[in-house]
Amino acid sequence: MNILETRGLYFDYHGLEVLFDINLQIEKGERHALIGPNGAGKTTLFNVIIGGLIPRRGHVIFKEHDITRATPHELFRHGIGRSFQITSTFTRQTPFQNIRSAILSKRGIRFNMWSLVDNLHDVTKETDDVLKRLNLYAERDFPASALSYGKNRSLEFGMAVASDPDLVMLDEPTAGMSRDETHAAVELIRTLTEGKTLVIIEHDMDVVFSLADRITVLHHGEILATGAPDDIKNNQQVKDAYLGETEV
Repeated sequence: MNILETRGLYFDYHGLEVLFDINLQIEKGERHALIGPNGAGKTTLFNVIIGGLIPRRGHVIFKEHDITRATPHELFRHGIGRSFQITSTFTRQTPFQNIRSAILSKRGIRFNMWSLVDNLHDVTKETDDVLKRLNLYAERDFPASALSYGKNRSLEFGMAVASDPDLVMLDEPTAGMSRDETHAAVELIRTLTEGKTLVIIEHDMDVVFSLADRITVLHHGEILATGAPDDIKNNQQVKDAYLGETEV
């Protein structure tokens, strides 16, 4: 069963065509990676799916509902969590406050009611449980600006899943990380998305092949191939366009 589909998706920037007839199917519960050379259209496709861009034509279907023109806030309520290539935590707030904000949003508690949240002990417990899973409980009450880059990214992943979404969208989650940070991030993403559907854009092929159940390769705004990791590794067209002849 597909949880997410794009049907005949086209997008252009003021006449410069970027996506051509994208028909993508994401199965419920799978981890699906989008890869391709720079300029292939990956981030544009990501932003169309999460409501940041409106396609020229075509449709985005999520849980059998047409969400093509839904706003990011509406998509959040529908069950889509996402993080971006550039860290987007609230740096003046603590990790506790960042995670709590996602949990409160999930529960429909508005910002002007935050004066009451200290009395919501179940919210506090849920927030602390998420921080423990992120290995950020020791930094619970520090400003997020004091965290290392890797820990800030972990905090952002936590915010993406704290709302308990059905679909998690991650754009370049390991960009700028050291090898040790990348390894820790992969294990964290694997844990946090257990039982959920994951769509990830990633340049690091070690990350892609260690996480993904299926991979879609974009090239010049079109889908070049979709398949299991071994199929993609051995696809000659993919090698020629992106992976090269070296072992990955």
